[in-house]
Amino acid sequence: MSDTTQLLKLVAKHFEVPENITESHLREVLIKTFEYLVEDDFPKLLQVLYRADVDQYKLKELLENTEGKTTAEIIADAYIERQKAKVTTWKKYSS
Repeated sequence: MSDTTQLLKLVAKHFEVPENITESHLREVLIKTFEYLVEDDFPKLLQVLYRADVDQYKLKELLENTEGKTTAEIIADAYIERQKAKVTTWKKYSS
């Protein structure tokens, strides 16, 4: 199973995402989703980030120090990075 397929399976645990989309399209979908959550459903945003095991301290630092990106872009990138790290770890220890 490819890394992208595994990434999509992980993301599908938290969000409805179309199958067979590219990683860049996935990022766009997640940015829109996180924009909504930041504005309209902050408790759900916190729940998703907690369940996805996104490091709150790292995310806070990114939000405070990253320029040129929206809050939703920063959150989406941190979320994707964490899911990719999970895939890498699983591959490393499943072999």
